[in-house]
Amino acid sequence: MRQDLIATREKLLSGQRSAAAEMEVSIGIAQSIECQKAFLKTCFDEARLEAARPAAVSGPLAGLAVSVKDLFDIAGQTTAAGSRVLADAPPAAQDCPAVARLKAAGGAVLGRTHMSEFAFSGVGTNPHFPVPPNPADPATPRIPGGSSSGAAVSVTTGAAFIGLGSDTGGSIRIPAALCGIVGFKNTARLTPLEGALPLSTTLDTVCAMTRSVRDAILAHEILAARKVARTQLPITGLRLAVARTSMLDGLDATVARAFERSIKALRDAGARVVEIPLAEIRDLGSLQSSGGFTAAESYAWHRTLLERKGDGYDPRVRFRIERGATMKAHEYIELIRARREWIAAVQAALGDVDAVLSPTVPIVAPPIARVAPAQGVDRAQDAARDEEFFRVNALLLRNTSVVNMLDGCAISIPCHQAGELPAGLMIWHGAMHDDTVLNIAVKAEEVLAATSGNS
Repeated sequence: MRQDLIATREKLLSGQRSAAAEMEVSIGIAQSIECQKAFLKTCFDEARLEAARPAAVSGPLAGLAVSVKDLFDIAGQTTAAGSRVLADAPPAAQDCPAVARLKAAGGAVLGRTHMSEFAFSGVGTNPHFPVPPNPADPATPRIPGGSSSGAAVSVTTGAAFIGLGSDTGGSIRIPAALCGIVGFKNTARLTPLEGALPLSTTLDTVCAMTRSVRDAILAHEILAARKVARTQLPITGLRLAVARTSMLDGLDATVARAFERSIKALRDAGARVVEIPLAEIRDLGSLQSSGGFTAAESYAWHRTLLERKGDGYDPRVRFRIERGATMKAHEYIELIRARREWIAAVQAALGDVDAVLSPTVPIVAPPIARVAPAQGVDRAQDAARDEEFFRVNALLLRNTSVVNMLDGCAISIPCHQAGELPAGLMIWHGAMHDDTVLNIAVKAEEVLAATSGNS
């Protein structure tokens, strides 16, 4: 794997490399067979110019390549959100705040990345565009995870140092876990949503994927326009919880081994790891039985567009958006109240733990052929793949979506060993515990790298 952003920036500062040379490496990777499906639009010439601009090179991102999910406004470009129905929308008048902050820090935008249509899936497939295969397994084309699918592939292959994306139910952490990189979902209020096409205004979070935790901290500081309070708390001073709930149900063998190995490594390093029931998580199903925030809020945005261009939607996405049409106003208001009470109950249950540890997702990346719509086959004849898609999608979102409902923060770091398919360890807590989660992740990354053979 290509070095992380901070190590590369150090080479630039020492004169060992130039930003222009690093940009050519990024462009070469972006054009490779391994990565080319990750981008829906590229802007290599503009990226080259940015990498040559002295002000960019002197910034925190040093003129290095970043990718932008096709959800965000870039001045002069159409924001299509991975859909054909918005292909004729007018171009954005200006960069959204997230893109503007990356550029101001010296980031050079390499292109717009592939995504699940309208960010509505943790799988990462999209019938309108070829699915970028997960780089972790060259032998079997596997899903990259979604909805920030192309962002994950761009970072994993080394084309981009930061993959800007969004996380409504896990769309940063799921692909990070499946591809073997780092994905940080901050407390939603810390990063601006303006200029990002919404899925759920209650749950959406603007955040990014990187190749290391220290890069994740840098990316968050830029996107949130704030400094992370760094601590030197030793790992022996940490009290970490494992929630023995549905988050540990049905783990496949690779994920189960990786998770138990990670817990053991952290314990051996001196962390105090305790088990807690956290039974409140099991209440989420009934809490969202009427469809949840995502269905209701996405339908509010898409209702008129569906009337005009509904046939152009991914049928799997349209089906879930239209569930929001049946939610009544009193059900939505009740959901807001119930969520508030649920958050209070979970926070009380967490007590004095510094963070919670869970598998990011319970399975490794399945083959694309199992879940992507079959080409040239009538949808009525493709019911088996639809059923498998929704089963896999629910599994992938199960653990990560807990944090979004909690209005919390979480990071996924790789916890697999060399030779295994990627698995992620999720470190998480409630709202505004971002700095604690990031500082713990720095320690955990060091411990796991020393025991995994991936360092």
